[in-house]
Amino acid sequence: MPRLSTGFSCITRRAVVFGVGTLLAGCSVSDFDVIEQGRFGNSGFDSRYGEVVDGGFRIPAVDLAEIDQSLLRSVVQYNSPYRPGTIVVDVESRRLYLVLEKGSAIRYAVGVGREEALNFRGAAVIGRKSEWPTWTPTESMIHRIPKYARYAGGMPGGIGNPLGARALYLYRDGQDTYFRIHGTNEPESIGKAVSSGCIRMLNQDVIDLYTRVPMGAPVVVLQQSAKISG
Repeated sequence: MPRLSTGFSCITRRAVVFGVGTLLAGCSVSDFDVIEQGRFGNSGFDSRYGEVVDGGFRIPAVDLAEIDQSLLRSVVQYNSPYRPGTIVVDVESRRLYLVLEKGSAIRYAVGVGREEALNFRGAAVIGRKSEWPTWTPTESMIHRIPKYARYAGGMPGGIGNPLGARALYLYRDGQDTYFRIHGTNEPESIGKAVSSGCIRMLNQDVIDLYTRVPMGAPVVVLQQSAKISG
């Protein structure tokens, strides 16, 4: 596996349940065949993205009229060299895959930080999991945005917290890499490269991923999209 490139802290400015063969450059999400996607009623409502009450917090429903349908999680064909249970983060295409059996995967859309996410690549494991995690800005973040000084001791978990409903913390050799896969209170940022941060997901999606992956699950972060043989 390639080595990680780290040396930064993952932050956000402000801080839903379905979703590599030969690796070649130039893949886009259209290269994958969708096996199963959301089921919609006459109203277009998808229960997976409806309002959720979790841990005493109310997560708003995703407005499906305002979101690109390609961003909704799907099961796709995905023949890869990674064993089932591996999380593959494709930074370039803004997608995250949870590898399943028989050449398939759950594909989720993500938002990535323009700088932090581009500085991280390679293999890691899930070393910590947290529900409604606390967010603590770094000293450099406080220096750039003084109003965050009020959270120097940590912002409690909640709807207004930048890490959203769940966080998966990536570790290597037993050490925190400060790279996270987490929820977001900015659903409009999904599928985009945003001002800062690591890998953010819709809260409904990160809750789903969180329930599917155990501690120690392997993670691979790819900076350049890979062609997956289907």
